[in-house]
Amino acid sequence: MLRWFTYGAAAATSKVRMAAVCLCTVTAAQAETVEILALGDSLTAGYGLIDQDGFVPQMRSWLEEQGLDVRLVNAGVSGDTTAGGLSRVEWSLNPGTDALIVALGGNDLLRGLDPSVSRGNLEGILQVAEENNLEVLVVGMEAPGNYGPEYKAEFDAMYPELAERFGALYFPRFFEGLYTVGETPAELRDVMQPDGIHPNETGVELIVDAMGPAVAELVARAAE
Repeated sequence: MLRWFTYGAAAATSKVRMAAVCLCTVTAAQAETVEILALGDSLTAGYGLIDQDGFVPQMRSWLEEQGLDVRLVNAGVSGDTTAGGLSRVEWSLNPGTDALIVALGGNDLLRGLDPSVSRGNLEGILQVAEENNLEVLVVGMEAPGNYGPEYKAEFDAMYPELAERFGALYFPRFFEGLYTVGETPAELRDVMQPDGIHPNETGVELIVDAMGPAVAELVARAAE
């Protein structure tokens, strides 16, 4: 009886130790910081805003509020096109990069670039991500109707199609959060800067609230 009790106590102690080791391992894994590179243009860079009000700082704060340990790197360059993003994506990465947010295409639209060219550049960016085993969130843009139905259809479709092809996450529109306020310039005046192109602090907050869950999902994928 004493022998059984001793064995049982030892086994129980061993199980407790094993559980403690497993718990420590899980906790350590969860505590590892996920590094995400936000590759974009002026919308990502925070054009016209003080640093703390830009997209990246506000998204970083949103993720922290969710209890997520994320290093979100601002790789937004004002005026950048998909070609610019492709030309710098490789040297923007570092050994600690785990994931990539791709939010480009607005300046391609402003310049009226052929959507097939933009698609090729985005494809090149996603290939770089694939070669480096990075999880990706593709953030879409929409062409306005005055570009014509064929242009709009081709431009709008490249984001979800490429995301599906490369197994990336997809968020339909960078400005998604603003559409909770309205869609016309008059309706959006209070959440935009005077140029009517870039969101103000309040607009960025709406954008982050809408996109945040998709970025949180990217963090979860990168942490697996």
